[in-house]
This record gives sequence, structure tokens and C-alpha cells, in this order.
Amino acid sequence: MVPTDCRYTKEHEWVRIEGDVAVVGITDYAQKALGDITYIELPADGRQVKQSEEFAVIESVKAAADIYAPVSGRVAEANQALVESPETVNEDPHQGGWICKLADFDRAELEKLLSPEQYEVLLKELG
Repeated sequence: MVPTDCRYTKEHEWVRIEGDVAVVGITDYAQKALGDITYIELPADGRQVKQSEEFAVIESVKAAADIYAPVSGRVAEANQALVESPETVNEDPHQGGWICKLADFDRAELEKLLSPEQYEVLLKELG
């Protein structure tokens, strides 16, 4: 099931607004497609990212994949727990497996993202 408190990219990232920060991660679909995650290169705190820009890398037993920023903003916090336990993304991609939190993010860019309903349609199209 697709969490309804997030917006989504066509590349399978999610963003959830929590007060003044945008929490970012990859979707359940993405973690399943990657398989067992073995390493995550997190973005540096303070880094400015632009919407659709690659800002992190995730590696699994199958492949390496770029993670793209769903919205522009400044990295306020990266999930350092993933350095020691990258498999958390497999186990809990929408809660404990978040990648980073963005501050000073562009709220207007949220409108360019997929709603939960639109993302579900995309997943059905992918089979």
C-alpha cells in the first residue's frame, strides 16, 4: 500500500512534510526492485540540492542507483543510522529508512510531484 501522507516522483522517491522539514526516502517499490541494500552514500549536511538532482547513491546486491531530490532544499540532516544498517531501507522504507531531511525546501515544487493516487496508477502500469 502507498502511504497517503507523501508525494512521489516517477523515479520512486517519496517526500513527507513534517513541520518545517521535508523528509525524503525511496519507496517500497524501489527497495524491492533493488533487492538487499548493502550501502548508502548520504548527502552532506548543509548541501543545497535542486529538484530532480542526484543527491545520494544506494547500492544493493543487484545494482547501484542514484536517488534524486523530490524538491529543492538544504540538507538539514542525513539518516546516519543507515551507514551502519543500510538494510533498514528494505525493512522500513517509509519510516526508519528515510534518507535525509531537507530544510528551506520549495513548497511550490510539491505540486509537480505525484499524489498517492497518481503513484498507485504508475505502479499498476509497471505491473
